[in-house]
Amino acid sequence: MLIEVESGVKLYVEDLRPQDGGNGHTLMFLHGWPGNHRVFDYAYQILPHHRFRCIGLDLRGFGKSDKPWHGYHYDRMAEDLSVVIDTLDLKNVILVGYSLGGSVAIRYMSKYHHGSRIDKLLLVSAAAPVFAKREESSPYGIPLPLLDQLIDQLHQDLPQAITDFSGTLFHRYVSPEYRNWFLHNCMESASYALIQTAVALRDEDLFEDITYIDVPTGIFHGIHDQVVPFTAAVAIQQEIPGSLIYRFEQSGHYLMYDEKERFLSTLLSFLKNS
Repeated sequence: MLIEVESGVKLYVEDLRPQDGGNGHTLMFLHGWPGNHRVFDYAYQILPHHRFRCIGLDLRGFGKSDKPWHGYHYDRMAEDLSVVIDTLDLKNVILVGYSLGGSVAIRYMSKYHHGSRIDKLLLVSAAAPVFAKREESSPYGIPLPLLDQLIDQLHQDLPQAITDFSGTLFHRYVSPEYRNWFLHNCMESASYALIQTAVALRDEDLFEDITYIDVPTGIFHGIHDQVVPFTAAVAIQQEIPGSLIYRFEQSGHYLMYDEKERFLSTLLSFLKNS
């Protein structure tokens, strides 16, 4: 379905409901850069069998959503999420944010978290508290010159830039067919959306936003992550009282694929026990 989040801008939402009506809880998935909602395809295959309603959202500019020129910053994307949640009148939501989606989820929690809407938060390889390393002494983040180089390459040869970046996401073997499928999904995004969200990732920070999180939070992170180092997950965990960190020993940034069975079993365990 398409949901209008501002005049002339509609976002694609895929809503999977268990046949028996479910358990009253909804999993809302936010994808990372440069993909779309389909990065969680394996989860969509399994979780409705556990009676969870699963909603996959394409952020503006990505996948099947509209691709306006404007709005590719955390505030606007968090507002988009708020409109979708309110339009669907969702309650008892487990918000799952991957990479850039984790950044959007954190900003949403600090600005638009309304009472009972969100029950739990899962941050998966979240691009937080910052994505760019501005100081050499920083324990987390990608060095700023490398991000500037990526943004420049996106302007010059976007397909090659996305192909090169995708090579840093996985720690384990990826079949050529899966890699091609992943790249095809990435290329559904607008070039200017990819560039402007890369700029947002480079320039924004979430240090203050994290302090507003007040729901049970699970932090899922691969120890071999080349995009967001594991030290970033530790920093997030230290700022969210009662949050739990889960180390994925055989995963890089895309842990939903590197350890897909463990990702789902850990997710279900967190939801049951937190």
